[in-house]
Amino acid sequence: MLFPTVTFALFFVTVYAVHTALHARDRAWKVAMVVASYLFYGWWDWRFCGLLAGSTLVNWGYARLLIATPARRARRALVATAVTADLAVLGVFKYYGFFAEALSRLLGASHTLPGLDLVLPVGISFFTFQAISYVVDTYRGEVDDRSLLDFTLYLSFFPHLVAGPIVRASEFLPQLIGRRDRAEIDVVGAAWWIGRGLFKKVVVATYLAQSVVDPVFAAPAAASRLQLVAALYGYAVQIYADFSGYTDIAIGLAALLGIRFPVNFDRPYGALSVQDFWRRWHMTLSRWLRDYLYVSLGGNRRGRLATYRNLLLTMVLGGLWHGAAWTFVLWGTVHGLALAVERLAAGSPGVAAAWARGRAAVGRRTGAAAPAWLGPTARWLLTFHLVCLAWVPFRAQSLGETGDFLAGLVRGPGGATAAGSVSLVAVGLIAAAVGIQLVPARQLRLVYHHWFHRPLSRLDPALQSALVGVWLSLVIALGPQGVAPFIYFRF
Repeated sequence: MLFPTVTFALFFVTVYAVHTALHARDRAWKVAMVVASYLFYGWWDWRFCGLLAGSTLVNWGYARLLIATPARRARRALVATAVTADLAVLGVFKYYGFFAEALSRLLGASHTLPGLDLVLPVGISFFTFQAISYVVDTYRGEVDDRSLLDFTLYLSFFPHLVAGPIVRASEFLPQLIGRRDRAEIDVVGAAWWIGRGLFKKVVVATYLAQSVVDPVFAAPAAASRLQLVAALYGYAVQIYADFSGYTDIAIGLAALLGIRFPVNFDRPYGALSVQDFWRRWHMTLSRWLRDYLYVSLGGNRRGRLATYRNLLLTMVLGGLWHGAAWTFVLWGTVHGLALAVERLAAGSPGVAAAWARGRAAVGRRTGAAAPAWLGPTARWLLTFHLVCLAWVPFRAQSLGETGDFLAGLVRGPGGATAAGSVSLVAVGLIAAAVGIQLVPARQLRLVYHHWFHRPLSRLDPALQSALVGVWLSLVIALGPQGVAPFIYFRF
């Protein structure tokens, strides 16, 4: 069940009506949301519901055991067992084929592992990471004992279930106590999140995918340099519009149901370093990797070389989280090496002194991650193009396809379509999508409050609904025919 479809619209209208009717009845509301969430998840394949339910029972059970176990060594064994069980399930469904193939290539055909015909459950990476965070936070004493119903709702809540954001239990569960009154819900703000998310996905992401990205990546060796450059920037915008569009819609839907989700994107293509990029891109995953993987590996507490190793391992494993392929390993490796090099440069005495002199010119928010003597414009250009080039293996189907694409950028025209053109509409969308991310956040907030939220909040609800209908009609009219599944559904 995809968000930008009539089926989901009817589903959510029904869920919202139930939410309105049961809002004052706490337990009934929770049960209704769980039923709705399992219906939503089972729409793809009802067998997935069994996996989700099993993950819920196992992780809630381990959390209860942790709370009841005072001995430190026993608690460590419990949390290690729980995390291992979660990763084992994820590994079987998502990585068995990848590692079996790699092992057979390494040892020869005589040592092949038996094949498993498994369907990758939608959203398994997201709800597994949330389950792990719940168990670990319980071990750390950051989450109180909660009922099975509360935990079931947390793990299955349909707005974030299949593609995030990765909401922590400490962010979600407290909201189930004394839920906000319906009059306190910012309906206009929720409509803004949903409306802009739909525009990003249905218009921007779908158009760029169909007109530029998919055709070029299907045959990169036959594309002209102009087409390759357009696809390079086009995919950077497509994946941003696609994924941030999903999480925007998820944030808006949850808000209408009285639940606040953390923001997941903050103008990532305006970053002045790779470290800054990861503070802005898929922010809930970045924090998860930092708090549950990087810190667990030792973080920056064991010396400079160990820090570089931990950065690289974190990003390589973060790449593998996205998919079982060497292309994702390469993507994670590029980001890990970039983060290590930035930290090395910032830690060098001469560069650090230059950084200290130039930091005030670009503001404190960007972080110490690149030589300040490059200047903010050069740092932005370097970061932006490094991120865009790293997206090539992320999008490509193989390392060979990645090589063809990058070689074409260097050597130029290569095939029958070498003189092919690029749509001016696509160029305009790419330029606008990147350009708006360079606008200061304060200016964007002022535009939102003065030109959207404040005037719409003063209108009659009937007129507000009419304007929402006009916007949805415009999105449908501008969007190409057919809407592909969100990219992150396959992760």
